[in-house]
Amino acid sequence: MKPGVCDFTFLRQFCVAFVCLLLIGCGKDNSSSCYTSSVIAFGADAISIQSILDSAVEKGLDGIIVYVDRDGSEPVSYFSGMQNRDNRLPMAPGYLFKIASASKLFIAVSATKLVHQQLIDLDDTLEFWLPAIASRIENGGSITIREMLMHRSGIPDFGHQAGFNWLEAHTDIDDTLEYALELPANFAPGSSYGYSNTNYLLIAKILDKALGKSHREYIQSEILSPLGMRDTYSTVAEVDRSRLIRGYWGEIDYTNLDYTIPGGSMVSTAADMAVFLRALTTGNLLNNAEKTSYSSLYRYNHSGTLPGFYSTAQFDEETNTIAIQFVNTTDGNAGGQALANIAFHNVLCNVAGGVQPPSEARKL
Repeated sequence: MKPGVCDFTFLRQFCVAFVCLLLIGCGKDNSSSCYTSSVIAFGADAISIQSILDSAVEKGLDGIIVYVDRDGSEPVSYFSGMQNRDNRLPMAPGYLFKIASASKLFIAVSATKLVHQQLIDLDDTLEFWLPAIASRIENGGSITIREMLMHRSGIPDFGHQAGFNWLEAHTDIDDTLEYALELPANFAPGSSYGYSNTNYLLIAKILDKALGKSHREYIQSEILSPLGMRDTYSTVAEVDRSRLIRGYWGEIDYTNLDYTIPGGSMVSTAADMAVFLRALTTGNLLNNAEKTSYSSLYRYNHSGTLPGFYSTAQFDEETNTIAIQFVNTTDGNAGGQALANIAFHNVLCNVAGGVQPPSEARKL
């Protein structure tokens, strides 16, 4: 569930060379098992982006959705492939998807709001809020909320510990946290950066305690409902499973694998994620003071991975463009993620000031 952050400015300058380098040796061809659908748009840009998605499916992705919200234009959905291998149901943009670590954006926004409501302080320590847990974490007495939000705490990532298996269900927060306790710190608090899922599990626990209720209720009442995000949920248990895109890790369908750990459990649509990212970046989800705080703490772009699910959310300030991508093919060798990354870079080349990737790149 590591994040992937793309740089539109870099792509404007080096897009063609970068994408062509990525293409060497990537992908596998199992196009006989794929279904290709049409795009809900017309024009040169639509054709180019659609060809990128179709090529990715031909090379091995089961299905892919891209949602582009450009400044001054109506948002457009592009899609290709299948959302379900069993019945060969074609991909469609209105279906639900596990966004995995992109869920951290919602926790970071919630924490920022609680800081400005004076319910928590960025310099509060882990020990202040969760003393029993802090006693089992090296430097727990000095690690701050700020450092956890910024992934500068040095707390080990539970997902990288011996015995933890991403291919198993994880529904008990405390059991999951145990994997990260009683371990040496990765570094001294504030001295370095190290992405750790444990940070946001702990932040969620702190928010629960500060609120006197679940942080998920707060996300619903203060973010999802005000923005009209009716297709976004805290966990997969809340959704109509017939609307959930199937996710494949190699040959295995992991759609029903339950993961309810905060910072990785949310489910949404591409359109809803774009609504959220637009409200966060250029809308009124945060007031000016909150936005200043948030910008110093966390990012606006994020990706997320769970078995069978790979999401990417991207905002480019210069072009005021939002791009969301969902891919329902992952595997242990990261082949699905590699194809997805190539496709997304091609898409970003397309939307970054109208730059068109070369025909070789579009072929993947």
